[in-house]
Amino acid sequence: MSEAPAAPRTASADAPRAAGIDLLLRPPRPRAGWRLLPARVGAMCAVELQKLRHDRTELYTRAVQPALWLLIFGETFTRIRAIPTGGIPYLDFLAPGIIAQSAMFIAIFYGIMIIWERDAGVLTKLLVTPTPRTALITGKAFASGTKALIQAIVVLIFAAILGVGMTANPLKLLGVAALVVFGSAFFSCLSMSIAGVVLTRDRLMGIGQAITMPLFFSSNALYPTSVMPGWLQPISRINPLSYEVDGLRGLLIGTSANLPLDFGVLIVASVLSIWAAAALLPRLAK
Repeated sequence: MSEAPAAPRTASADAPRAAGIDLLLRPPRPRAGWRLLPARVGAMCAVELQKLRHDRTELYTRAVQPALWLLIFGETFTRIRAIPTGGIPYLDFLAPGIIAQSAMFIAIFYGIMIIWERDAGVLTKLLVTPTPRTALITGKAFASGTKALIQAIVVLIFAAILGVGMTANPLKLLGVAALVVFGSAFFSCLSMSIAGVVLTRDRLMGIGQAITMPLFFSSNALYPTSVMPGWLQPISRINPLSYEVDGLRGLLIGTSANLPLDFGVLIVASVLSIWAAAALLPRLAK
């Protein structure tokens, strides 16, 4: 009696086997850079939060300076009424400027960290991974934004204790958080770009100290642009810190502000600074 012919293989039965062979012959493609970006940003932010959780000293020491600005400078100028603020108590006018200032002071020396990573050999290891340079820089930029946001919360709590009238609207507070993060991202990438040019911590410290106070005093953080000397007003209008302060004042205390312009300037400045820092990153690894 002859054997029955074997049933023909179906296409569905052969498909898994063919797919497995194809996978061996052609390894899977690495994920595209844009898919790695959220994971890299999240990882960098988590690292910064872990550092703060293990050592809160930096958080406490950085809270001293904005507290002094609000308590001494703010209270003094509120009493003498030397700066015209359009009927707004000077302490209320000052608080958003101090939030932006403290975020900038954190971010402007962020390039020191990337030079330290270069010296420790960490940066070279990061650059040989498939993660794009823009993803690495963006992750570090928004990690800086996370630290600045924690600092901003500390300043807001201290300002509330001093009696500053601020909004409690959740949407406005979300906008405040976005402005702080984008502002900090810009200044941290500016710092990393400078690090890519000067290549050493000492030079970066000197340049950072040289530009920090001019950026602060040429903004509208302490006084309105209208009371500045004529030659300083155009500089204030191209200073990203001025747009961050303007947006923070509009959201927190309800002053007149051009929020689309404020957000637009900070977003464009952040994107351009990320691109510049990413382009200069290989210089640090040499």
